[in-house]
Amino acid sequence: MKNKLTIFRLLFFFLYVLTGCTEPKVIYYCGNTENELFTLLKKEGFQLKTYRQPQDAISAARKDEIVLLLSDSYPQTPLAIDSLTFLSIKEKNLKLYLEYPESLPGIPIQKESYHGQLERGIITTHLPGTQLQKMDILGINDCYTRVAQIENPLLVLGRVAGFDKAEYGLEDTPVYPLLYQTDNMLIAFTKLSNFTTGRYAPANSWKELWQYILSTLTDTPDFHFTSPWPQEVHPKYIQSQPLPAQAKKEMVEAGLQWFFNGHFLVHPNWKELQLQKQGDGLQPVGAALPDTAATGDGTLGILEGHASTIYYNGTQDYRYWLRADVQGETAFALAAGSTLLHNPQYEKVAKNLMQYVLEDACFREGKRKEKGSAVYGLIGWSDTHPYVFYADDNARLVLGLIGASAFMKYDKWNQVITKNILANFQLSNINGFFGYGGRLEEAQILQNGRQYYTKRPELINPHPHFESWMWACYLWLYNRTGYKPLLEKAKKAIRLTMEAYPDQWKWTNGIQQERARMILPLAWLVRIEDTAQHREWLDTVVRKLLENQQECGAIREELGDSKSGTFGKARSNKEYGVGEAPLISHNGDPVADMLYTSNFAFFSLNEAAYATGNVEYKEAVNKLSDFLTRIQVQSEKYPHLNGAWFRAFDYNRWDYWASNADLGWGAWSTLTGWIQSWIIATQVLLENKSSFWDMTNKMEMKKYLNEAVK
Repeated sequence: MKNKLTIFRLLFFFLYVLTGCTEPKVIYYCGNTENELFTLLKKEGFQLKTYRQPQDAISAARKDEIVLLLSDSYPQTPLAIDSLTFLSIKEKNLKLYLEYPESLPGIPIQKESYHGQLERGIITTHLPGTQLQKMDILGINDCYTRVAQIENPLLVLGRVAGFDKAEYGLEDTPVYPLLYQTDNMLIAFTKLSNFTTGRYAPANSWKELWQYILSTLTDTPDFHFTSPWPQEVHPKYIQSQPLPAQAKKEMVEAGLQWFFNGHFLVHPNWKELQLQKQGDGLQPVGAALPDTAATGDGTLGILEGHASTIYYNGTQDYRYWLRADVQGETAFALAAGSTLLHNPQYEKVAKNLMQYVLEDACFREGKRKEKGSAVYGLIGWSDTHPYVFYADDNARLVLGLIGASAFMKYDKWNQVITKNILANFQLSNINGFFGYGGRLEEAQILQNGRQYYTKRPELINPHPHFESWMWACYLWLYNRTGYKPLLEKAKKAIRLTMEAYPDQWKWTNGIQQERARMILPLAWLVRIEDTAQHREWLDTVVRKLLENQQECGAIREELGDSKSGTFGKARSNKEYGVGEAPLISHNGDPVADMLYTSNFAFFSLNEAAYATGNVEYKEAVNKLSDFLTRIQVQSEKYPHLNGAWFRAFDYNRWDYWASNADLGWGAWSTLTGWIQSWIIATQVLLENKSSFWDMTNKMEMKKYLNEAVK
């Protein structure tokens, strides 16, 4: 029997060697066993021996073995290790990963940690065995780091401009070491193991960094993770995954439930909090409501969504501002969804939002409701700035109201809609332009009178972002009333804008968004006058937009000529994060923008496809629909994110990543109106095999025209 056991053991040993198997690496681990790194290492087959105190782990480890000392009290309290423990580490020649240390032998560390906000991580040298290169950027949200003076760190924290590389280097910006390698030790001056909780991005770059750390500690140059990289917020589908039959309907339902699960509908229980956080509207940002918060029914309006800042614990602020356009746009999405999903709650909330924005709130108060007033019919921009008017914001509000009314067969607000379109029409000049920047204020209008604005001959503003959707409103109302001045002014503005294309076009955050906006009035002009020139104009803009559509359906962002851009890329590290900015640094950066381009292109391209019957347009719409369905946010941990769309998506990495330079509206912002509503409502139109133009074509508006034009 003894000889048989010996033979069996020898056979097992040779089989073990021949198959390339090795014993699991032993790691002496000090830290919370719920930490994402601990969970990941367990999945990878490491043998983890856990300890509560650093000195216990060091004492138990044998010579040359691996020890991980993680910070459980980040960011409040650094990890304290006594000098005797450090001496033992050196004597045993341990392979050590240590993070967020209070002190280190021979390395001065300041008492107070540095709290980064605009800063990101920057790789300072190529890391062998990885694809990480010098000046690559890693997002480490809301970073707290110990401040140490060392040479040649592998990773530093700094405020740098760029999409995924520090475009201007590090010479003009303070930097703080984040990861340092010396002998057998890897010292992290922050909590690098917080990658899942802190939602560090891009995911693959963090995976590469941790592969480097573990390959160094285990002396395994070709170490690679076999488990999926853990993410608590991720796209619903991977790029190559076929979409299930019900995927589009589920996309609509998840998108609509986001309004409720996120508690964006203002409730009386926290209305005072909303007003407090909203303040004067300049920085209406505050902590997200708890999951237990009450959800309103639309009678007090709906918030904007999320600000872009992500904190070390994975939370995101809300934007507590109440804007008129958002109310109408959300009503459109809810009304559309109520018909597709047969959910009467959505219709109820849609009607409440319409009542709120048009009657109960301050957007139409005072002289805006006074017949004969120069501002009669206009609808204010926001709860804090009801005296400010943007033609574009009024256009999106009104189009949302039109769409909601048509879906619900609800004509209560048709007269108000007509008045608003005519009010904007009467304030636009003889060329059809509303104003430089698209903004007017009540006091100046009352002082100057409408005729002053109507007769301005000098104003030509080829800036579709601010101007073009109001022209679409003129065309829509002309189609419903036959009032020719609407058509004439829209045609003139469109002609002047197309004559200025492309060299004289102005752009806001990118040239693609201008093309996306211009498609709608061009498509509806073809509906009214289907001429060769009008089709040519439309095709010119659509084809240029679609030159950047990727195989996955994403529409790549593009910067225009810097001389005509309002908000170009940051021109230095100091400019990063201080104002409005694009998501990219260079044309070719693989980013789609759901706030300014893809959302509006989705809606407009569908209108263009139905206006022309062009098969290529329809194919582009379907590809974009597939893309938006795949990248919808999925998160079990964060119900207030599940079903949303973030502003930015890197379609090469298949991850939510871009330059976060845009102050307040960066890569991870959401918006109940601009983003969410147009995507959802357009998808419902696709499900119904219809267009907005056709769906709204029976709305009665003519009887309100005469009173409105007086």
